[in-house]
Amino acid sequence: MSVSTSWLVLIIAGLFEVGWAIGLKYSEGFSRFWPSLGTIVAMIISVALLGLAMRQLPVGSAYAIWVGVGAVGTVILGIVLLGDSASPARLISVGFIIAGIIGLKLAA
Repeated sequence: MSVSTSWLVLIIAGLFEVGWAIGLKYSEGFSRFWPSLGTIVAMIISVALLGLAMRQLPVGSAYAIWVGVGAVGTVILGIVLLGDSASPARLISVGFIIAGIIGLKLAA
């Protein structure tokens, strides 16, 4: 797998991380079967893709970007789907995470 493909795989892994983070909410503590199953599948896919991406990418950057993509996506979906706060302080903080993701990618 090429380095550029590894970056794409890493972003997809981060999107699956968003899926399982939001899935945790809908699974209601793993008490609902289908949301729980979807959450577990998303967890497995996310970590497997992260592992594939790390074959070519620096471990620190890859892990931090994976977490950052997951965090940003989860905050956005929390706002859109779950009515979480969209206060200026939260949005500015998300902006800092995005800046960190970009910085790590450029420095890798």
